Amino acid sequence: MTHSNPTSVTTQIRQRLEHAFAPHVLDVVDDSESHRGHAGFREGGESHFNVRIRAGIFEGQSRIARHRAVHDALGADLISQIHALSLDIGT
Repeated sequence: MTHSNPTSVTTQIRQRLEHAFAPHVLDVVDDSESHRGHAGFREGGESHFNVRIRAGIFEGQSRIARHRAVHDALGADLISQIHALSLDIGT
């Protein structure tokens, strides 16, 4: 039996970052469970994420420019669904 579930936040993060940056390293970790009982925690997770991304496009960009680029790629609609986003961005 198949269900037409909406795409998970984790999958959307991965897809949008792959499309925008063609990274050679991309780790998207849902760290929500470790925040149980804290602000922003939602049953079922997908509220707290750790993202590690490496892509040549970030060469020469400041830390702030890299973060802005990732936020822009994710989009306001997706960012609004995330309580906490930890970014490790490099080349």
